[in-house]
Amino acid sequence: MRSGDVQLPLMRETRQRELSVLWDTMELMERFTFNPKEGIDNPAMVIADDTEHVSDPSLRVCVLKREEGETFGFNLRVERGRQGHVIRQLVSLGVAERSGLKDGDRLLEVNEMFVDNMGHMEVARRIQVCGSQLCFLVLDGQAYEKAVSEGRDLRELAKADRGEGWRPPRLCHITRDSSGLGLSIQPVEGEKGKFTVSKVNGGAAEKAGVKKGDRLVWINGAMASELTHSAISKMVKKCSDHMTVLVIDSESEKSYARRKMPILPAMADAESMPYRPRRLHLVIGAEVYGFLLKQEKAGAGRTGHIIREVDTGSPAELGGIKEGEVLLEVNGEPTESLGHDAVVNKIRQSGQKVTLTTMPPQGQEFYTKLGLSPLLFCVNVAPGCPVEKREIMMTLETTVPPVEPQEDVQINPNVRLCVLKKGSVGFGFHLGCVQQKPGTFISQVTAGGPGQCSGLLQGDVVVEVNGQNVEKESVEDVIFHVKRGGSSLSLLVVDQRGFEWLKKNGKPITVNQLATTSEVENKISKAAEPPTD
Repeated sequence: MRSGDVQLPLMRETRQRELSVLWDTMELMERFTFNPKEGIDNPAMVIADDTEHVSDPSLRVCVLKREEGETFGFNLRVERGRQGHVIRQLVSLGVAERSGLKDGDRLLEVNEMFVDNMGHMEVARRIQVCGSQLCFLVLDGQAYEKAVSEGRDLRELAKADRGEGWRPPRLCHITRDSSGLGLSIQPVEGEKGKFTVSKVNGGAAEKAGVKKGDRLVWINGAMASELTHSAISKMVKKCSDHMTVLVIDSESEKSYARRKMPILPAMADAESMPYRPRRLHLVIGAEVYGFLLKQEKAGAGRTGHIIREVDTGSPAELGGIKEGEVLLEVNGEPTESLGHDAVVNKIRQSGQKVTLTTMPPQGQEFYTKLGLSPLLFCVNVAPGCPVEKREIMMTLETTVPPVEPQEDVQINPNVRLCVLKKGSVGFGFHLGCVQQKPGTFISQVTAGGPGQCSGLLQGDVVVEVNGQNVEKESVEDVIFHVKRGGSSLSLLVVDQRGFEWLKKNGKPITVNQLATTSEVENKISKAAEPPTD
């Protein structure tokens, strides 16, 4: 384990009078040392000259785009006596100032992710990993403080700016099957540089999340607006077994056009993306974590910090560390630009706990070819015993993309009350959630375990835990409810397609939809019996 210092920018205090009000400073003028020639920075996106749009007079959208070797030209601070993340020290005629940012602005969103309630270091990290282009939603200082004093919901204020019916773009990784990629791309008549995507029902593209009528924004790292239809057709034909596209529905595309915003991969839902980096939480045992860290060549002429010799039963194995993976972060700080000893020192200085972000080396090569930072797509894995023995695992991704039912089709929701008794493998299922979205689903069911025997299916949406509705609760809270029930558990679940249909039609999901009261009570009473194993 050898660690070092990441260039998370530290602010240089230039004015003595600011010392009394400065809590935490972070200079975002220094670049995150990703080399765009190696494909880490986001590809250039088309932006409009006028970057201001407001549904509320005080809200402003600011689009920042820097060239290689250029800084964003501002500092982000948390200041004593002021709430929020404060924009300070704009470079005259720099990227930030040209975008419309002003001294004292409060940062609400970074690439459409709400950050006002996040810690300062996490906000700075999100800015760094986004590459060469950012979209900020800001409020001027006076308007921000007035909104806070009035108790206004800033998240809802930001959401309202996007308009009704808005949905984020989607990054879809399509893996060719026996019938091909399952899509066709055609130019939109009368709209130069715009293309629509048609999918084959049940095909590879649909499985990856492509929907009928989607607009193509980006394909394998290249902006569709900068390509001809002929060039796109050649790209599709030349791809071997997979391709990655950024798509958006036509109504949401209008929302971006109205707000004069580019559509960036950093804004996208990325449920089908492979090689998601895992953020793992380790607790030290016997003064060691139980793995070796080596600096080795990791392909594409790159050098990486590689995990080696993971000891059986060690904190590293218990935390999910895998042999041969690349270490990307230590406690949220990127390691790419650090030497071996610096990385090791960072791990040692973490004390009894450390958070490591890792990914297979082929994943690093995959994201490099796309021109994206893999740190955009991190998955947080809850601490616990070895992955294969975990009773419940929290992730922030789904292996089963949500299914949107067709509007004109009657759905028969598969609502079930699944009653479980804890066995030798626990309850025998994993829980998952989609980042920034409410709701918890069954991400994995152990073969032959209590979960499978009770009727749980992968992809089921969890509606109730032991009779308590959890539709709007976080996955952490759902895990708490599960554990609180002891050795017995009842879950009211429904298939994803049925869940979407019921919600769309305003229908509640209750045990009354699945069985008589006596049948339900009988199931629950059996679950309350003491375990026999």
